[in-house]
Amino acid sequence: GGQYGCVYIDEINIADMDFVREVSMRCDYLLGTLNPDDPGLPVYKEYINHSRPLPEWAGSTPPEILAELTEEEKPGWTHWFFGFEDNISLTPEKIRRIKENVPPGTKLWKNKIEGLRGRSTGLVFPNFRTERHVKSAAWLEGRMRIGKIRFRQLSAGLDTSYSARSPDTVAMTMQGIAMDGRLFILEERVMNNARRPGDPFAPSDIAARFVEFLEAGCRRWGALRCAFVDSADQATLTELWKYRRDRPCVFQFCPSHKIPVTDRIRLQLGWLQTGDYQVLDHCREHIRELQVYSWDGDGGPEDGNDHTINSCQYGWTPYREWIGRTGGNKE
Repeated sequence: GGQYGCVYIDEINIADMDFVREVSMRCDYLLGTLNPDDPGLPVYKEYINHSRPLPEWAGSTPPEILAELTEEEKPGWTHWFFGFEDNISLTPEKIRRIKENVPPGTKLWKNKIEGLRGRSTGLVFPNFRTERHVKSAAWLEGRMRIGKIRFRQLSAGLDTSYSARSPDTVAMTMQGIAMDGRLFILEERVMNNARRPGDPFAPSDIAARFVEFLEAGCRRWGALRCAFVDSADQATLTELWKYRRDRPCVFQFCPSHKIPVTDRIRLQLGWLQTGDYQVLDHCREHIRELQVYSWDGDGGPEDGNDHTINSCQYGWTPYREWIGRTGGNKE
């Protein structure tokens, strides 16, 4: 029963998760290697994202990877990022030839050349790039102070699921449409009944929490009038209308405008291409969904990894003619 030395799992990202959990519990020391993969894999949330790079090597880790190490830090869990230059067997000429054989902009380039996480095939939004489409709140607030960015319209969306047996969530989002046509995803909040055994939330709970979410967002970003709720969820809409009737409330709650999901995706793909779709970096769930939302085998998008995406779409659909009108490159 004694244990000596180290357990080494090569390609831990494709290992059986039950095996990884069992062996990590039993061993004294664990070393795992992995190639960049789907950031939605449980190995990232349960293990990799709890680790941190050593200070002297943090600068050599891509910022996109650092931004994903968001789980609670565990003492002694160390993250190492190795690139081509760390492989002493690769000459500069060999590295050049490897890069020349991979088309830039493809998923293979992102995973194997840039070393960034992402599904290899089937992504709905393959042109989403954190370095281009993610901004900090400080960056946006600074440009608002000097008048570089002004909002033409603020809006919000609410997508709901009350199941306690699935990872489906209640997703609240707030977005702003700038005068130059850029759409900014400003705030998010997600809730899940599966994580609340014995204390599930109901539509009446969500009504009060959605109003709290909207009030906090307005204090930071400006006044908002209309919020759009999944039109299929009449229970939540009814509770919101009752909330507005019984209490002072400045918000109008409207059923979402329904347009085909493929049309909504096509619009987002175009705005991502021109740089007109921006996400603030504290909206981590929305960033994660944009990185993993995929097409299923029947030709449509999967039923999952889309809750903040749906919520955002409810919010911007009524104002879609104002988004991306200027096109071109943005700062």
